[in-house]
Amino acid sequence: MTQTRIFEIMEQVGFPEGVVNMVHGARDVVNALLEHPHIAGISFVGSSPTAKYIYQRCGETGKRVQALGGAKNIVAVMPDANLKAAMPSLITSFYGCTGQRCLSGSILAPVGDVADELIEAFSTAAKGMKIGDGLNEQTAMGPVTNEPHRKRVLGYIEKGISEGAKMILDGRKIQVKDLPNGFFLGPTIFDHVKPDMTIAREEIFGPVVCVVRCKTLDDVIDLINSRGFANAACIYTGSGAAARQFKYRVKPSMIGINIGIAAPMSFFPFGGAGQSMFGDIKGHGQEIFQFFTDTKVVIERWL
Repeated sequence: MTQTRIFEIMEQVGFPEGVVNMVHGARDVVNALLEHPHIAGISFVGSSPTAKYIYQRCGETGKRVQALGGAKNIVAVMPDANLKAAMPSLITSFYGCTGQRCLSGSILAPVGDVADELIEAFSTAAKGMKIGDGLNEQTAMGPVTNEPHRKRVLGYIEKGISEGAKMILDGRKIQVKDLPNGFFLGPTIFDHVKPDMTIAREEIFGPVVCVVRCKTLDDVIDLINSRGFANAACIYTGSGAAARQFKYRVKPSMIGINIGIAAPMSFFPFGGAGQSMFGDIKGHGQEIFQFFTDTKVVIERWL
């Protein structure tokens, strides 16, 4: 809807017709773009299976490609973190956009003896969120996109229960007054999640927080680097040494220190690593000019 509105504005201000176009569609349209001989490059953001497919097809057809995939972002909280100051950004990092963005927090990783205090404060804040119409300024979290996706997220919640994670906040039966047909899910929190559980490995893309308790900073770094995804990772700490170790040792390419979402502005490179990014050129920043530009080298000699 946002993209459609942008194109409407472009038309209103008189942008030259045909220079940039928007085409809606699904798999058939994607394949047509991938196979069309006059299309030189593909830039994509979406799920990792689709990103990998696009990357492979562009390799076969010789197209330039950047394909950004999914994520399983981990937010670490050290014992020396300022929890009161951190809590607003922690909540929005996990539950903003109802968890439906590639930079959402997915795993909350308390380190050492901060776990119980952190989980109690985080759960209390989550319970106090107002769920409802996303167009209402008082609403903290709106619905998921549609009923099939709601069922998919519910399936992950059931999987977490069956694999033995401890549910400490259940958002499955949330009721929103005057909106009985909305695709709502409330904030959901699992504690004592093991790294090999499905909910700790796969992208849920919904308001489900998995708490994986870690003993040391080394443990949380190992946890981050053991995920197939490598999109973003954040740490809350008062220690410069811990922050320095974290930013140099973790694999994800977007790092946050005392912020819940490492979302670079458009003048910085934006992308991931591992299963979160296929291709060599990141999105945004100077690199995006490289992607959309075919450079030439001219060597001349005049006699």
